Order: sequence, then structure tokens, then C-alpha cells
Amino acid sequence: MSDPLGRLERVELHNIWQTEAQDFTPWLAREENLAVLSDTLGIDLELEAQERSVGPFRADILCKDAADDSWVLVENQLERTDHKHLGQLLTYASGLHAVTIVWIAARFTDEHRAALDWLNEITDEKFQFFGLEVELWRIGESLAAPKFNVISKPNDWSRSVSSAKKDVTQEGLSDTKQQQRRYWAAMLDTLAKRESALRIRSPRPQHWQNFSVGRSGFRLASTVNTFAGRVRAELFVYREDAKAFFFLLKAHSETIEAEFGSQLDWDELPGKKGARISISRNGVDPTDESDWPSQHAWLLDQLERLHQTFSKRVKALDPEDWQPSEEEAP
Repeated sequence: MSDPLGRLERVELHNIWQTEAQDFTPWLAREENLAVLSDTLGIDLELEAQERSVGPFRADILCKDAADDSWVLVENQLERTDHKHLGQLLTYASGLHAVTIVWIAARFTDEHRAALDWLNEITDEKFQFFGLEVELWRIGESLAAPKFNVISKPNDWSRSVSSAKKDVTQEGLSDTKQQQRRYWAAMLDTLAKRESALRIRSPRPQHWQNFSVGRSGFRLASTVNTFAGRVRAELFVYREDAKAFFFLLKAHSETIEAEFGSQLDWDELPGKKGARISISRNGVDPTDESDWPSQHAWLLDQLERLHQTFSKRVKALDPEDWQPSEEEAP
């Protein structure tokens, strides 16, 4: 009787990626592959640039953490780690001030793993260092599949807990802030039980909770307003060219609302840097914990619909396509 199971076989990295700069880095920067790295780290990564200058060096990949817009810098090696790349990483950290450093290599030496562990011990929450080994595996004649193994990480890190957990678990939070954190923690617990495109983030003591939609400067957000008795789900654009993106989307508002399934509020936010597209539920009490399941279900439904409606659209937009009318002109 033949064995119905295949055998995993290790694939040499250079059989698939000839060079770091020309092959591996462009491969990793593609959305579907960056998503694999995001899942490994527990960080929603949004690509900013490839081969970006940081001080005297050029970073392989520069991203933003979708939760807080902080920098995430990725440095790649298809060989064993070396002192040169460690020095570059320290230069990057000093130049970006608040940053997550991700060092990916074929193999980590004991001394370089120890160096990252030490850096995580002596630096504050503004800096986080990850070491990842990359492998390729296949079964029989199948396509090779990548696997990232975490070799070093911040001491208090887990897949759903970032440095924000330090802030929200400290003593001294007001009753309001503690309740805000419980509100989002309960919503994220509900999210964890759903099949969803939304990635779980650590709950924070604030009146909003952000989610990635796949492009820097764009956020999906759920907000609560206790005074107004309102919860809201929104696509928020916050970047220099936010108005251009807003009006490009608004030009297709009828098509977008038909796809979304409801009318949306289109708020340019005149005089401000950002713009908002949202849907609200009024007449609710965010402090009433017995009503949280209903509020959370509504918010998650709207956020998932917003993600489905806008994720591909915002990635395809080019702000230079905007030709403002007299009413839209800044």
C-alpha cells in the first residue's frame, strides 16, 4: 500500500531568488507576500517604499504600522547575518527615532540573535527589533512555499499584543479610558470568532479603533461618542493629498453606495488635512455594556462592508488624476 502523504523538502533560497535586491525584495514587497510577513509579526504592514534612503544607507523595504502610523523597516539577507547589516539596522533606528526593525536572513548567528535580544532589553517601547529566518519548502513537484521563523522579538510581544499593551495595562487610567479599552477588547473578541478581512489589533484606551485597508494614509475606524449617543464606522484619509483621494472617490459615490448597500456620509472636513466617508448608528449608549454585543455586531458588519467596498479602490487611486472643480479647489 502506497503512502498517501508527501514529504516536505527544503529548497535552496538562491534557487528561487537569485539576488536580494533584484529578486527577494521585490517579491516580499508584493501585497500578498507582505501579508504573510504581517501575519508572522502580528503587525498590519502597509508598504511605503522600496530601496528608500535612510541616512547613508538604503533600506530594503519601508512600511508603516497601520495601527499607529509608526515606521517599520525591513532589511533582507539571503545569507547568514553579518556585522555590516547589524550596523545598518542601528543607523536606521537612530535616523527614524521611533521604529520597528525587521531583519530577515537565511540564518542567524548566535551572536546576532543575542544582539537583537539585548537591543530589545535596553531600548524603550519606541523601538522594537525582530529577527526572522526565511525558509522555502515544497512537497514533491509542488511550488516552493515560504516560511518565516521568528528568531528574536521584543520581550512582551505576541501576535495580537504590541507595545500599546504597555500603555493600556499601566495603572492610572481614568474610568473612561478603562471602559474604552474594555469596549474595544470585547469587540475584538467578537471579531476573533468571525471569518473576516479585518486584522485584530490590541485594544487601546481611546474613543476609536483603527484597522488597515491596505494603503498608507487610509484607515478603517470604528468610533464611539458617548455624549452624542453614536457609534460610527468610517474610512478616514489622512495625508497631504487627502482631498484629491476624497473627491476621486466621491465622483463614483452612486456606484460605491450601491455596492456598499447603504447611503454613506461624505465629509470633506473643510480646513482640515483629512477627509471621512462614514456610516453612523445613533441613539445608542456606548457605556451600556448589555448593549455592547449589538453595537459590536453592527460596527463589524459596517467595517467589513467598507473593507470590501474600498480596499481595492484606494489601492488603485492616483491623486494626480484629480482635476478639481471650482467648488473642490483648495
